[in-house]
Amino acid sequence: MTTGVEGDSDTKSQIGTKGEGIVVRVKGEHQVLTQVDLLDDTDRFNQLVFEKEWLLHPKDAEGLVLKGNLFVVEETHSQKGVVFVKRAPLPHARDYLVGEADMTVKALPGSEGYEFMLHLTGPEELESWEVLRYENGEHGRRSALHTWQQSLRPSSVEHLEPRFISNTWGDRNRDACINHDFILKEIESGARLGVDVIQIDDGWQKGRTANSSEAKEKGGVWIGFWAADPDFWVPDPVRFPKGLEPLVKKAEEKGMQIGLWYAPDSHEEFSNWKRDADQIIKLHNRYRVSHFKLDSILTETILARKNLRSMMEAIGRESRGRVVCDLDITAGVRPGYFAEMTLGPLFLENRYTDWHNYWPHFTLRNLWQLSQYVDPRRLRMEFLNNTRNIEKYKGDHLAPKYYSPATLFAITMFSNPLGWFECSGLTDSFIEDVARIVRVWKEHRSELFGGTIRPVGLAPNGHHWTGFLSLGKGGGTGYLLVFNEKASAPSYEFDLSETFDSVEVLSGEGAGRVSGNSVVVELDQSFGYLFMRLSKS
Repeated sequence: MTTGVEGDSDTKSQIGTKGEGIVVRVKGEHQVLTQVDLLDDTDRFNQLVFEKEWLLHPKDAEGLVLKGNLFVVEETHSQKGVVFVKRAPLPHARDYLVGEADMTVKALPGSEGYEFMLHLTGPEELESWEVLRYENGEHGRRSALHTWQQSLRPSSVEHLEPRFISNTWGDRNRDACINHDFILKEIESGARLGVDVIQIDDGWQKGRTANSSEAKEKGGVWIGFWAADPDFWVPDPVRFPKGLEPLVKKAEEKGMQIGLWYAPDSHEEFSNWKRDADQIIKLHNRYRVSHFKLDSILTETILARKNLRSMMEAIGRESRGRVVCDLDITAGVRPGYFAEMTLGPLFLENRYTDWHNYWPHFTLRNLWQLSQYVDPRRLRMEFLNNTRNIEKYKGDHLAPKYYSPATLFAITMFSNPLGWFECSGLTDSFIEDVARIVRVWKEHRSELFGGTIRPVGLAPNGHHWTGFLSLGKGGGTGYLLVFNEKASAPSYEFDLSETFDSVEVLSGEGAGRVSGNSVVVELDQSFGYLFMRLSKS
């Protein structure tokens, strides 16, 4: 397959000028165009990945008119292709822009059916198109996408590999429990669990939000924080009369850090972006907080997006790349997967057993499907305390209670794991089960995340064999994580398209053996997992 992109022949090129379209000419025998629709706003949606395919045909001379942020054109014979990524919010989050398409496709007359013109519309201010060429079919496409996304990450230690974070909000007490003594208990329990960062969600600060447990009696805001109280973002002197310093010190003694929730002020299109950036840097410098969760973001205009980007750039610059910000994309109009990509992972789900909307196999499915296109190092995936609200799942054969705590963690361990619970509310058996696999994960995570990650097996649905492979650089080693969700057979052959000589089981109950380019796994435990290290002689 040959392509012409305005005369640029680099394997990776960023193209686009404000307001101008980009014309891309593709030529090759029998090409397939894939439009990848991604969704965020996960408070409203759960299925996050949709694919539409066209085998391009001369009859497409009338043209295809498509919206989206990610398109792939691949020649079916050679398996060479090009990925086009629009670095912008998802279409629903930029409805304020005029235009009905992000890409149009037309067959060129007289080209014997093999040549097509792609018009990449826009881009608008703050946007650009990324063009990634690849070979070797879907493996090459995925590698090109992941490698490009990794190239945008800062090189500081905090950004090099995922961290296991806990956050109390998942138990739905909101901020009712948050105070000095409670966080001390979280630190003690989190240390036993193996947590890297104890993140205090909404409630650590003096100001009260509309989500606060005290909002009904004391009032609360979800926008206009600085106007509501100039000291909104200082530690609550009542809940933390000793300040945060003793908690930070105690966490550090346990080999952990304290993280904080923070809501940049969307008021007047983030006109207070500089104050928010300065406040986050103050909290970082004073309390050594390197992990923030950014929430309550509303970017409904170009100016709002511009100011939010200025804030994030200032945080990265002033912290010298040491601050990691989880960007919450669970609600509202937010940057999504490709607009702001440098400060940290994407917080995705907001699921709760209290509301009967958490099932582990759905989390596994979202990670598996998204990892085809979004580097899993950029995703924050949650697991919950499955001993809570058991009665709400009565009669459900895929209820969370059937998963071991270790399996719940394993579902998230090829991403950024999030313990979406109060650590101090966990049972001893839950903590011990998770702690064992966390120790193994930490021992191997540098090598694991240094490899190329891809999904293997079947798309999770609660009854499939599924998992992930991390292939080390050079292909000499790898890590294979597999799940028997509730499959009908006790064994499964995973085609890895790679040949290994040996399999070492690191965690889980079962066995694996090499068979050509595959690994045959025996695991007769429903809802079980097996984590293995693969090697070549």
